[in-house]
Amino acid sequence: MTEKKPRIVVSNRKARYEYHILEVVEAGLVLVGTEVKSLRSGNGNLQDSHGAVKRGELWLEGMHISPYEHGSIYNHEPRRSRKLLLHRKQIRRLIAQLSEKGLTLIPLSIYFKGPHAKVELALARGKKSYDKRDAIAKRDAERAIAQRIRRSHS
Repeated sequence: MTEKKPRIVVSNRKARYEYHILEVVEAGLVLVGTEVKSLRSGNGNLQDSHGAVKRGELWLEGMHISPYEHGSIYNHEPRRSRKLLLHRKQIRRLIAQLSEKGLTLIPLSIYFKGPHAKVELALARGKKSYDKRDAIAKRDAERAIAQRIRRSHS
């Protein structure tokens, strides 16, 4: 049986520009009902969000999920902390790596795998401004090469 590709609901496009991605991990996300419905309709934002360690657990801080428009007075808090679900060994390893200077947990995307919401987390190190300039120059050069190739084939 072929496994279908999960549909990405929310992505953090700036993350790969702002950080060097060292490792990527998939984690579950503890959500309330209105958050799930709001996410399924694409109302989420990962800008300025990050993973944090509290009492030996991993939490996703700063993620915004818009209130569900058909929700009642029991709608969720948009910027609340959300617990990340990982195996105990993975949590211990990530906590040890996060204690290293300059490393942080950044969410790359949120998607649904079956009925479960998953977040793709990256263990990352912040880029310096000259690294960002190099990335822009490299992208522009690749774009120019691709344009020349397209022109020569037409």
